[in-house]
Amino acid sequence: MRNTQWIGAVAVAVALQSLSCGAFARPLAVVNYGGTLAEAQQSAFIAPFQAATGIDVTASSYSGEQAKVKAMVDGQQVSWDVVEVESTDVGRGCDSGLYEHIDWSKIPQGAQLNAAAKTRCGVGIFAWANTFAYNSKLLQGTPTSWADFWNTQKFPGKRGMRKTARGNLEFALMADGVKPADVYKVLATPEGVDRAFRKLDALRPSIQWWDAGAQPAQFLVSGDVAMSTVFSGRIITAQKAGQPLDLVWNGAISDYDYWVIPKGSAMKDDALKFINYSIGADQQAAFLSKQPGGPANAQTLAKMSPAQLKNLPNTPEHAKVGVVNDREFWDEHGDDLDQRFAAWAAR
Repeated sequence: MRNTQWIGAVAVAVALQSLSCGAFARPLAVVNYGGTLAEAQQSAFIAPFQAATGIDVTASSYSGEQAKVKAMVDGQQVSWDVVEVESTDVGRGCDSGLYEHIDWSKIPQGAQLNAAAKTRCGVGIFAWANTFAYNSKLLQGTPTSWADFWNTQKFPGKRGMRKTARGNLEFALMADGVKPADVYKVLATPEGVDRAFRKLDALRPSIQWWDAGAQPAQFLVSGDVAMSTVFSGRIITAQKAGQPLDLVWNGAISDYDYWVIPKGSAMKDDALKFINYSIGADQQAAFLSKQPGGPANAQTLAKMSPAQLKNLPNTPEHAKVGVVNDREFWDEHGDDLDQRFAAWAAR
């Protein structure tokens, strides 16, 4: 009788545990930057991953606010499992304990990634460029450099800029005559930082700030600004839609977006499976057919059209006149420069 009672009790406990697990089970939560990028990820990554694995996935968007990730991790209430971040947040977040270290043994596709796409806590998704664009129908003349971006007499009108130190300080130095190859060398000195902020002071009355990646194209199409700093892929997408927007590659900063896993995610294993799937050559090609950019997986190049290859942010031609984002520089100096920029912008 005792054995029967014991077996029955165990069966009840197992059933209750199963019910409990089912009650609290949730889909894998993937967070990205929204817009056409989210649509491309849904088509190329999320929907086929669900079909291939049976793992349910929900996607949502944000504007890159790392404070949201920090609040989840600090409160031990992590509801995001795979989050898209910019390169400047990968190292800082990793050092701060916000992200899980990547177990590369569970990312077999990682062997095909470009070196810059592999970090301690981040897996590169695609390459892009931070540069500027203009509406060729509304602007008189053709700007070709950051000096032109700053020249409001030759090219009157507002200038759209993202409200961040990252990128803007580099742009300011190039507008002031610093060669792309020397930007981080100059910015690493107190004199260089002062020089960048003085240049920003000169443009300040003409700046219209933006936060979301879709805003610059909207500002340019409506004529709210004459030129705007932009993410290259957003403008190429707008061009495909027939908008008369032109990119300036001279002085562009090439970079990657990365997948990270917030520290404490209860779905880390599924997160790694999703990340590995998304960086496969076929998935990368499908994604980049809808979202312009450069592949993280080097084998994807063979699957891209001539038109795509022409617009890669990291082509040899663009690399000659551009800058590669220095992730280590921003890891070391980012906090101080962010604080100074925030104080400057708030004045």
